[in-house]
Amino acid sequence: MLLVIDFLTRFWTDLIGRTDGPMTFRFFLQPTMALITAVIDGVRDARAGRQPYAWLMAHSSGPERLQKWREGVSATARILLLGVVMDVIYQVRVFGGFRYPLEAFVLALLLGFIPYLILRGPFTRLATRWIHRHPHAGKDSPQ
Repeated sequence: MLLVIDFLTRFWTDLIGRTDGPMTFRFFLQPTMALITAVIDGVRDARAGRQPYAWLMAHSSGPERLQKWREGVSATARILLLGVVMDVIYQVRVFGGFRYPLEAFVLALLLGFIPYLILRGPFTRLATRWIHRHPHAGKDSPQ
């Protein structure tokens, strides 16, 4: 039990320690990239008439939910990969090597996928409202 407590203490201390020092720009870069991706996918969902992403995740059956997870992960794959690469660079600079792969993965999820998951649904709702209020907007422009 003591090993688990030591692991969790080091894990959270290291994660919080990443907010200070080298590579702190990723705390802005990754969520911003997730925001942009959520806007694009949310508008695409609204144009297709789909329900908001998180709602579908919560109310879908097993295979449908798995398909939605895959869709979200593939939409954020570059962001997640960038997050892991930036954490590898951080760990090499601070710890002298890549010692904690789980921390790199968790931080990439927290900064890249979670904002996408939270924001895609609200952007779908906003885009749906916009489309209903302006039904002829964008129809004349080439796509």
